[in-house]
Formats: sequence, C-alpha cells, structure tokens
Amino acid sequence: MSMAKARNIILCGFMGTGKTTVGKLVAARLGWQFADTDQVIEARCGKRVSAIFAEEGEAAFRQMERDLCSEIAASWRGYVIATGGGMVLDATNRELLRRSGCLICLDLPAEHLARRLAGKTDRPLLANPPNGDLVAHIQALLTARAEAYRAVPHHVDTTNLSPYGVSEAVLEIWRR
Repeated sequence: MSMAKARNIILCGFMGTGKTTVGKLVAARLGWQFADTDQVIEARCGKRVSAIFAEEGEAAFRQMERDLCSEIAASWRGYVIATGGGMVLDATNRELLRRSGCLICLDLPAEHLARRLAGKTDRPLLANPPNGDLVAHIQALLTARAEAYRAVPHHVDTTNLSPYGVSEAVLEIWRR
C-alpha cells in the first residue's frame, strides 16, 4: 500500500495501551514521521495536559483535540499518530481520523492497565480513584468508552504482545 493511499496510521485506545511506544516503532520501520496528539497540544499550549485540565477544564482540552483532528484530516500525510486516550470518544473526531488513514485501537484489560498506570501522577482521569481501587476505576472508564472504542474499524489485543509484536500486528492491518 502506498503512503499516498494510506495517508496515516492512527493508533487510539485507553491510556497506557502503548500507543506512543508502538507508534514510534511503526514510524521508524516505515520511515514516517511520528506524532503524539497530547504532545502536540502540550507544545502548542506550553503546558502539560494535566495543567490544561486543571486550569482550563476538560471541555477546553477536548476542543483542542477536535481542532487538531480537523488539522490532521486536512493536511497531515505520512504520519504515525498516537492519539490521546479520549480523542475517539467524540464521533466527529473518530470519523475524521478514520478518513485520515488506517485507524487502529490498541486494547488491554483493566488489570494490565492498572499495573502499567499505577503511580502515574500526570494522568488527570486517574487521580483519586473511588475507594482507591484503580482497577475498578479503569474498568468503569473502559465500560463508559466501550461503544466509542468498538466503533473503531481495527483492533489489536496487546495483552500478550511485546511492543514489537504490537507493531507487527499494526503493520499487518495497515498492509491489508
């Protein structure tokens, strides 16, 4: 598949599924550019996502994501893109990303995510889980997001795969 036809490879999924790690591997293997949408927004705002949430609110951050999705759809080519975990919750974002390239969701169960994310202080949605139960909190978030994630056309279950193995699965989907 040519880069012109493929345009971009876009990785989505819950925080901690490996989108950035895998995205960098895939980009290196293809000789494409890599972008993490949270990092793009942080660079443009001059502050961390957690600070944007705290100072401007989640709605402002989600608007920044929508604006970036429109930009990606309009002009980005030859990128492997790791989206923020909530970017595809918005149906318009999901459709823009789907039309912008090969959209793939990385999936991982709540128990595995909790092990990866335990102690992360820069994740606003994980701060102060109810009753201190991170697994239950992540499962509740996954359940709330399930319909949006199911609407993504391609999925890779990353549970028993190394980052390299996930990158292989992503490339296999992209080559179809």
